[in-house]
Amino acid sequence: MVMTSHFTALAANPVLRVPPASPAAAAAHFGASLAFHADVSDVASALAADGDPGFVVLDSRSAASWDQGHIPGAVHLPTALIPEQAAALLDPAVPVVTYCWGPGCNGATRAALALARLGFQVKEMLGGFEYWVREGFAYEALEGDARRAADPLTAPVDAADCGC
Repeated sequence: MVMTSHFTALAANPVLRVPPASPAAAAAHFGASLAFHADVSDVASALAADGDPGFVVLDSRSAASWDQGHIPGAVHLPTALIPEQAAALLDPAVPVVTYCWGPGCNGATRAALALARLGFQVKEMLGGFEYWVREGFAYEALEGDARRAADPLTAPVDAADCGC
């Protein structure tokens, strides 16, 4: 009886309708996810530290988007141009972190795929340029350098980092 009522409760709950993965499967999945993705604040922290961060940031958007705003020091290489220009602009020994507009755009994913197919080590920056700006990090635009106040829904107001 207990098993039936527990199963019924699980089946009725949309979160647990499909049971969670085993701890070992979850560890493998989330470990793999971190091998493919980087967080905006982690990228900003690594770029702000003294010395070489050990990776290059690549903006895969159009020229008009680049002019509207981009991460300081990023390499501009639109996704469509990666096959013909990546070898001249990037060192294959240096990992690449791609970004595009934001979570609603898969341009960084497509750029990462194109680079991986060419033999580059690559990660995608989650949140893209949108979250870079929303978290209050400086950016460059055609009009000059800019920075907006951090959005309290995406970044801590009274702390250096979110603690995650």
